[in-house]
Amino acid sequence: MIMKGVVLYKTNGPLVVEELEIPSLQDGQVLVKILFSGVCRAQINEIKAHKGPDKYLPHTLGHEASGIVEETGPGVKKVKKGDYVVLTWIKGEGIDAPSCTYTTHKDKKKINSGAITTFNQYSVISENRIVKIPKEVPPDIAALFGCAVPTGVGIVKNELKAKKGESLAIFGIGGIGSCVLLGAVSAGVSPIIAVDINSDKLEFAKENGATHTVNPKEMDIKDVVAKIKEITNNEGVDYSVDCAGIPLMIEAAFDAIKDTGTTIIAGNPAYGEKIRITPFDLIKGKKIFGSWGGSVKPDKDIPLFIQDYLSGKLKVDKLITKTYSLDKINDAIKSLGKGKVIRALIKMDYARSTIDK
Repeated sequence: MIMKGVVLYKTNGPLVVEELEIPSLQDGQVLVKILFSGVCRAQINEIKAHKGPDKYLPHTLGHEASGIVEETGPGVKKVKKGDYVVLTWIKGEGIDAPSCTYTTHKDKKKINSGAITTFNQYSVISENRIVKIPKEVPPDIAALFGCAVPTGVGIVKNELKAKKGESLAIFGIGGIGSCVLLGAVSAGVSPIIAVDINSDKLEFAKENGATHTVNPKEMDIKDVVAKIKEITNNEGVDYSVDCAGIPLMIEAAFDAIKDTGTTIIAGNPAYGEKIRITPFDLIKGKKIFGSWGGSVKPDKDIPLFIQDYLSGKLKVDKLITKTYSLDKINDAIKSLGKGKVIRALIKMDYARSTIDK
């Protein structure tokens, strides 16, 4: 089978849409027809090698999507042909299958792939990165349950275990930060303070449950912390979540919590960057952790989060800012990098494709 897929050939280079040949399925692998894929800042981090030197070039990208199962490899029991599914980078139940290798149709170059990549019309996915979902969920909305929703809502429910009346500051109102916001609203957290340099994102936060907003662009970083403490009667917030991935913001998030408070780092600073905190704050009782997908167990939590969406508790549809075709992937990445979107989606177009079975 030949399909269109996006390839990163070099760090900081443009993404290239190629015709790729799909290999035969191995043990634990599933072939999925992708409907919609989310575009996450994690892909910008990959393109810029913010997690360190990229040892896998050239490779495909993308880690959250909705799709339909086309074929299952040996040993797969979790899904069958025709199942409607969410694809997630977070490991769940099932076989942890090896990554596949695609081949360019034109010149037969080998293209590496992870256990999940979603900027393709079709993708070979490890069984443990797939969750079957109800057909009532629209496919564009369903894609968000692969990363943004489980990570953001999981931070609130699984890691912070935030409760009604507790306070929270969110640094960075992108895809993850917005889902932290939605999860906090659902849990009854208040006040919720949104921090971002983008006034449109702060307006979005206000419209979707934030009680206060703070723009670091308008003040010194120390004044951001002072403003948060002023809102909380000089105590600081119970919790803060950094989704910006900027060391200065992480430090501010930590400074803004009370002595019994917790900071979660969900953003990804560039490789080699460091943060500075006062050790005595840890002695006094402050805590700081990194989040790995909101500590979500996909097969248990994603269906629960979907039920919250279907019942109206999670207004996930508000997150989608713009939808692009696969051929416009570089425009989607550029818009995300400039902070112009909360969550961009790629809608796969099969009518003009060169797919050949």
